[in-house]
Amino acid sequence: MSHETPGNFSQMKALFPAVDLVGRFHVFDIGGNKIRLIAGVSYSTQQVYIKYVLSHAEYHKDKWKD
Repeated sequence: MSHETPGNFSQMKALFPAVDLVGRFHVFDIGGNKIRLIAGVSYSTQQVYIKYVLSHAEYHKDKWKD
């Protein structure tokens, strides 16, 4: 197993193809595309801040963007 440390979004996308950038947040499709993990990512400190974990239906209500 290798240890990867992405330095920007394009490197993150190469590691996790099911991630999108929505505004300043990273949205990961997980659980067979049934769950959305919404997080802030600091590449300089290599930290991930989880904001929400939502079902597909909750995500599409867009309330998390408020």
